[in-house]
Amino acid sequence: RKTMKFMISIPFAALLVVSAYPDQISAFTVPPSSNNRIAAATTSRSNVVRSVLEKNPVTAASDDGSSSIQKDDDASEAWWKHHKMEHSDLAERIRGDFSILQTTTIGDEKKPLIYLDSAATSQKPKQVIDALDEYYTKNNSNVHRGAHTLSRQATAAYEDARDSIQRFINASSRNEIVYTGGATEALNLVANSYGIANIKAGDEIVFSEMEHHANLVPWQILSQRTGAKLRFAKLNKESGGLDIEQMESLLNENTKLVAFPHVSNVLACINPVKEIVAMVRSKCPDAKIVLDACQSVPHMKVDVQDLGVDFLAASGHKMCAPTGIGFLWGKEDLLNSMPPYQSGGEMIDHVTMESATYAKSPARFEAGTPAIAQAVGLGAAIKYLEGIGMDKVEKYEHELAEYLHKRMSEVEGVSTLGPPVGVERAAICAFTVDGIHPSDLSTFLDMEGVAVRAGHHCCQPLHQTLGISHSARASLYIYNTKEDIDQFIEKLKSTIGFFANLSSNEETGADDDFVPFI
Repeated sequence: RKTMKFMISIPFAALLVVSAYPDQISAFTVPPSSNNRIAAATTSRSNVVRSVLEKNPVTAASDDGSSSIQKDDDASEAWWKHHKMEHSDLAERIRGDFSILQTTTIGDEKKPLIYLDSAATSQKPKQVIDALDEYYTKNNSNVHRGAHTLSRQATAAYEDARDSIQRFINASSRNEIVYTGGATEALNLVANSYGIANIKAGDEIVFSEMEHHANLVPWQILSQRTGAKLRFAKLNKESGGLDIEQMESLLNENTKLVAFPHVSNVLACINPVKEIVAMVRSKCPDAKIVLDACQSVPHMKVDVQDLGVDFLAASGHKMCAPTGIGFLWGKEDLLNSMPPYQSGGEMIDHVTMESATYAKSPARFEAGTPAIAQAVGLGAAIKYLEGIGMDKVEKYEHELAEYLHKRMSEVEGVSTLGPPVGVERAAICAFTVDGIHPSDLSTFLDMEGVAVRAGHHCCQPLHQTLGISHSARASLYIYNTKEDIDQFIEKLKSTIGFFANLSSNEETGADDDFVPFI
């Protein structure tokens, strides 16, 4: 209890384990894998917190012991109670397509699921699940390799999905769409194919402080292998986005590759892609531009020809498609100039015992049996989003983003990351709460049915720049509603109140009734 003031660096649930469950400390002794350690520690901490809260329910408490902390002065007149969203009918129409949102409950009390973690992965509509089922029950076969009926049907479905991606992002040719296991593989493909073939010692690679590790670590490895120099575009902490002027100062004749995100998965800022592209073309016309579009392609119209970048990476699972599928878009002549990323079947033109020649894009980069069902699912997801209309998706999510951020800004003790209120941003809100570790916050909210993410969100350098180690994050998609946000804010306030009450009890010595913490 005496260490509560340090909770921002020592998770509260971990303190519970140490102070109240010393005999179970061995539960934290797990294999050396970092992921195993995280999973085991998270599970153990969550179980301890859950057992404590069964005896001490989460309730917001004011200084006098009542449950009114952070309650609106006049809740009946609160602006948000009367707030209307012009495009809210979108969620009302499609929400029934996502059965997990209708049927899933959390905990013994069976609290309805409020899913606010779509920046990590989206839920999947019935139409996508049905497409997967149809493929496996009616068309399952390998592609490109058989003349029989099933193989032809599987190939047609697989290639139809490629055509859907081309149409969705307005690529000039279907040959510019390369299937990958996700955006991470797409970015590694660029680094290990284009990068190894073209980047050399003395060249410079520019990327930003806000990068997801998938658009950062591949360039670090490329630098180590080639001797190229890394240069970092910084944040403008006032705007909550990129410092464009500082980024421009990094560009010169040695700059050979520039990588940045369309939308930050933490800050929610929407970077001015066309402005940056024009700047790069002016300062270093030979540099190739790589765009991480994971948080933009699912949420807004993206036209690769209009944006003017050289490569774009996106993942399917964030846009209603299955996991394990994504794509790389690249200019066709550029892709055909690049060496293969992997070798084996499918990517060849002619093979002898001594040598091989290679197929043109996209086959050149799709060695082996591909993720056929996942590609079919991605095609179905794109058709689903096209059926809604990306203009409508973008307008509705803009309303959600504005409402979420404004409500978050009014919660005492909460600091949101990224652009300030009034600046356009994506429907993502990463935040910290004074005195509460994000992992504990996420655990407590989960017990109320609210699913948010906690951690560094694969952006450790960004968090270091911001002077924090972790944050919590709520992220929305087309199936979320105003009511989801209102419920989240209510549960967030009550959780903050619970921790405030603990601190108050500690200061007054009124903790005799709170045995598990003694």
